[in-house]
Amino acid sequence: MIGDAGRHVWITGRVQGVFFRGWTAWQARDLGVVGWVRNCPDGSVEARLSGDMQAVAALIERMRRGPAGAHVTRLEASEIAPEASERFTILRG
Repeated sequence: MIGDAGRHVWITGRVQGVFFRGWTAWQARDLGVVGWVRNCPDGSVEARLSGDMQAVAALIERMRRGPAGAHVTRLEASEIAPEASERFTILRG
């Protein structure tokens, strides 16, 4: 599936060891967003999101807060071409 919007997202703060990737996958599936999320060696989280423009925007807003226990200090999102995918996956760092 190719969505209307694509975003590459970097999240920093206390975002590893707090179920951020699993929570993001659950939120993405709830909104119908496809793509992936992974931990980075520097302690940040990286994600690629594709789907309906409003759904992608809603997921980014949810990611700004994160799950309980997370503390997002910065979220950067840049526009990318939507990726062809049918699901949202959690990648290993």
